[in-house]
Amino acid sequence: MSTHTAVPVSVNAMLADLRALVEIESPSGDPTALAASAKALAQILENRLGGQAVLVEGEAGPHVRWSGGGEPKVLILGHHDTVFPLGTLERRPFLIEEGRVTGPGVFDMLGGLVQAIHGLAALEDLTGVEILVTCDEENGSHTSRNLIEERARACGAALVFEGAAEGGGLKTGRKGCGTFEALITGRASHAGLEPEAGVNALVEAAHQVLRIEAMSRPEVGTTVTPTIASAGTQSNVVPAEASVFADVRVETADEKDRIEAAFAALTPHLDEAVIEVRGSVGRPPMPQTAATELFAIASRLLPGIEAVAVGGGSDGNFTAALGVATLDGLGAVGGGAHADQEYLLVDKMAERANLVTGLVTAIRTA
Repeated sequence: MSTHTAVPVSVNAMLADLRALVEIESPSGDPTALAASAKALAQILENRLGGQAVLVEGEAGPHVRWSGGGEPKVLILGHHDTVFPLGTLERRPFLIEEGRVTGPGVFDMLGGLVQAIHGLAALEDLTGVEILVTCDEENGSHTSRNLIEERARACGAALVFEGAAEGGGLKTGRKGCGTFEALITGRASHAGLEPEAGVNALVEAAHQVLRIEAMSRPEVGTTVTPTIASAGTQSNVVPAEASVFADVRVETADEKDRIEAAFAALTPHLDEAVIEVRGSVGRPPMPQTAATELFAIASRLLPGIEAVAVGGGSDGNFTAALGVATLDGLGAVGGGAHADQEYLLVDKMAERANLVTGLVTAIRTA
């Protein structure tokens, strides 16, 4: 049994820990910055919960694990990387004004991590609790997915501390999401002297953009959105290469399979053009059924809280797709994720931390 001295939730203590994490800066893809962030997070975990936090080193940077020992029953899941580059703090420092906290990563998702830790610190016994905080969620969780899935299976329930839905709702469903790229190879020629000798990769790309967009089925929640296109080297040269990126969101596994098959089946419109497709729906859909039992507990603890299905993905997509009970959006109440106007509401911090306390207690005694 893992025990420590239970500490009542303190907003001031949470704000102090949040400031410490935000002022380190932890952009995705920067292993040095992420190493510093992981070290600071591990120290906060040990200070607040006792025990020892372990850094799991990887190519993208360190993930942070902590365990209360005993039979695992609930996984506290989050990430310490943010989308903001080094130097963001200089122009957008950590500030508390008029009941709002601002600064890079306060909402997505450093505030949620701090609330989770302090909610757990209010428990005397932490047996059965595991914490996994990854370093590459914003880049697709490529180095952490296997570990996430392993620990979710072992625990049987996952609480995900991404920012709350608008108005503070919990996220009970997420679309599967992925990025595809169509690489087009044609043949260059002089655009004025002999355009007919070339194979125009830009023209081919234009045809493919329309085919890609036509894959959407918004009536069943599937969106396929061309987002980036590039082609050409000079204004007087028939372009030999082009590329088209597309963002994909799906609500069901059948649609995931349909979209992946449709991209694989793309064929050239122009003779002698060649198409290579890369990508997949990397995050499977998170069905709302995965959250049914956990949301019922949360709604008893916090009457009136709403269940919301959203288009964005998280690591909860992975755990829910395994059939593991998953509840997401348990983190900060605020908004502006990935934007300069990102913020967290101070007056909701204690409420969310207390929700963690209640959820973990209920899960372990079920």
